[in-house]
Amino acid sequence: MLTRNKFSTFLVGGSTALLLTAAGNVSALDLYSQSGSKGKVVNSYGECWGTVGGRSDICGSEPMAAAPVDSDGDGVYDDKDQCPNTPKGAPVDAKGCPLDTDGDGVFDYMDKCPNTPAGTIVDASGCMKALVLHDVTFELDSANLTDQAKQILTPVANSLKARPDIKALTVTGHTDSTGSESYNQTLSENRAAAVATYLKDSGVPASLSSNGMGESSPIAGNDTACGRAANRRVELSVK
Repeated sequence: MLTRNKFSTFLVGGSTALLLTAAGNVSALDLYSQSGSKGKVVNSYGECWGTVGGRSDICGSEPMAAAPVDSDGDGVYDDKDQCPNTPKGAPVDAKGCPLDTDGDGVFDYMDKCPNTPAGTIVDASGCMKALVLHDVTFELDSANLTDQAKQILTPVANSLKARPDIKALTVTGHTDSTGSESYNQTLSENRAAAVATYLKDSGVPASLSSNGMGESSPIAGNDTACGRAANRRVELSVK
C-alpha cells in the first residue's frame, strides 16, 4: 500500500501538474489540478493542498463553472437561445429561432414553397393562396404596362414558373374611385387582362383568367392619395 509522505509542493505549467514527495523515499505521487476562478488545487485524494503564488484561499467553496448546454441541439447554447426546443435539424438564426427566409410567416423547416414573392398570402405550408401586387402601374388612362410594372411582374412570373403544382390562376384588377364607376370597371378588367397576358407570355404554365372589380372592393379610404394608391392594385389568386 502506498503511504503518503510530507510533500514539498510545486506546480508544473498549465492547469494540471504532478506534485512529488521531496522527503525521504519517494513512495507516492499525486495528481493536482487547478480549476475555477480561485485557482483551487486538489490532490488525488480529494483534499485541498498547498498554496499557489502565496495565496492561502485557493481551496475556497466556489463551484466549478458548468459546461454550456444546448438542449435542442441547434448550435445556440441555452443561455442565449430565445427559441428553445426548436425541432431537430431546423435552421436557426443567432438567437436560436427558426428562419423564415421569404418572410411569409411560415418557418423554413415547414415551408413547402420557399421564396414566395413579397406580399404573398400563404397557407399553413407556406404555399400561395393569393398575391397582392401594388405599384403595378399602367400608362395614363390605359391598360398598357409601364416598365416599372414589368420589373415587378418578371420575378413573380419566374416564381410561378417554378410552381407546376399551381394549375390555374385568376388575375383581378382594382381601381380607386377616381372617375365614373362604369369607367373604372372597364379599366380594371382591361388592366387585369394585360397582367394575365404578360404572365402567360413570360412562360407561366398555369391556366390564367382575369376579371375586374373596378372601385367596388377598396382596402383603404379613397379620400387620400395614399388610400387611392393602395386601392389601385392587382391580385393573383390560386383557383
